[in-house]
Parts: sequence; structure tokens; C-alpha cells
Amino acid sequence: MGTAAVFTIGELAKRTGLPVKTIRFYSDEGLLPPTDRTDSGYRLYDATAMARLELVRTLRELGLGLADVERALTREATIGDLAVQHVAALDEQIRRLELRRAVLRAVAKRDSPLEEVELMNKLASMSDEDRKRLLDQFWADMVEGLELDPEFYERMRSAKPELPDDPTPEQLEAWIEFAELVQDDEFRASIRRMSEWHSKLRKEDGADFGQKQQQLWMAWSQKASEALEAGIAPDSPEGRELAETIFTESSRNGQDPADPAWRKRLTDGMAISSDPRAERYWLLLGKINGWPSFPSQMPQAEWIIAALRAALA
Repeated sequence: MGTAAVFTIGELAKRTGLPVKTIRFYSDEGLLPPTDRTDSGYRLYDATAMARLELVRTLRELGLGLADVERALTREATIGDLAVQHVAALDEQIRRLELRRAVLRAVAKRDSPLEEVELMNKLASMSDEDRKRLLDQFWADMVEGLELDPEFYERMRSAKPELPDDPTPEQLEAWIEFAELVQDDEFRASIRRMSEWHSKLRKEDGADFGQKQQQLWMAWSQKASEALEAGIAPDSPEGRELAETIFTESSRNGQDPADPAWRKRLTDGMAISSDPRAERYWLLLGKINGWPSFPSQMPQAEWIIAALRAALA
């Protein structure tokens, strides 16, 4: 043995704070070769070995595997190269953890059964292409065999969920809820009824039905907003006046706006088109894609439907 200061594994453990078992393991794996040995065969380490051990500990605390630590120590790879690789691995690990957190948050909020937990986990792990295919199939099912405004429904289909590479927990939770919504049988049946209603009106009123109806609805909704702000009830004279305006402005091709059967059909159709889950669809899609939020239009829609029903009574 030389005259330079050397340490046993036990002494090295005291100086570094690492367990003897860990130091022995690193030594056995070739990451910390002994500087010398005693006559009895016990391993000894000098100050250089101690510095090497500190480096091994640092690299391990940063998450590098034993193989990468060895590559760094033998200069097969620079620390910078390994850091780049490890950052990429950590980014992927963080992404997976955030997905898992989003699923667990949703489970905690809803106290989901085991089967639903499995489904939510699959939804959270879907690729961008899988998400787009899911939505394409949804809209294909909603419009199959119907005569609809092609531009309007193309806009519906073209709005796809685009999760960023580093989504927020809120975006992930919104995606899970959105994916469950478009696969929900009741929601699908509701949107299908809505599409059938629009198809029927388009056949009856012509190809420009959708644009005209949208313009009229904006005017009616504005009046409903004013009534809500003023605390006016749907069954008030003002509500009945708006209802009569809607019946009149919606009648075309010689339709009698006073016909009770037609008034009921129009009211039922507007109720079909005012499913709050349809608005929820767009709110969730906006949250996923980072679009600006918009105020809910459901209070106005519900007020209008109530006013129409009051007029029917």
C-alpha cells in the first residue's frame, strides 16, 4: 500500500453519508474500483475515489441509470450529452405523470368505478391521431344520411381537439370529459336528433335556412338577455310577445304561425337544439385547445324555450 490517505468502505460511508451497502454495490458494479486492498483483502479508497463517488451520487440523484453513469465516468459520453438525453426522458416521464394525475383527479371528483377508471386512463393516453379519428367518427355518425348545410357541418367536423405537447392538468381533464361525452349514448342520441331536426327544416325551408335561423336566434337571444337582466319572467307579457315574434319569424312557405301543431313542433325542435351538453362540448373543446372562453348562452336559450311553452299553454 502507498503512503497517501486511504479509507475503508466504512470510513468512506461516514465521510460521504452514503450507506456502506450502496458504496459496496457501486464498487461491485465497477463504478468505484478500489484504490488498494489490505492484506486481508478489504477494499481501500483514496481521495480521488471519494471524489468519484460524489460524482456517481450526483448523477444517480439526477436520475441517470448505472449504464449512463459508467459511460460518463469512462468518457464514452459527455455529461452534456447525457443531460440532453435525460431531459428528454424526464419530459416524457412528467407527461405520463400529468396524464396519471388528470385521470386520478377525474376519478376523485366522480368516485368512478373500476371500469370507468380503466377507460379514462386509455382516453388520457390516446395519440393526436386517435383523438382526431374519434371525433371524425362521431360527426360521421351524427350526419349520416341527412341533408344538412355542408359548410356548417364542415366547421363542426374541422374543430378538432389539439392537446399541446405540455398540456395543463385542466386541459387533460377537459380532454377526458370531452372524449367520454362524444362516446356517451345519450349525448350522441341528442346530437343526432338535433341533426335530424335541422335536416328536416332545411328540406322544408331551403338551403339558406341555417344562416337565416342563426341571425334570427341572435336577435331573440339578445331580447332574452335583456329580459333576464331586468328580471322578467318567461310567462310575462314580454315573454309572450317574444314567443309570438319567434313563431311568426320562423314560419315560411305559407305556414300559419298560429297553427297549434306547428307551434308545438317548433318549440320541441328548439328544445332539442338547446341541449346544454352541446354547449359543454364547445366549452371543453375550447379549454383543450386554449381558445378564449365564452359566456354561456344556456340561460337565454332556457328562457326562450320557457317563453314558447308558456305561449303554447
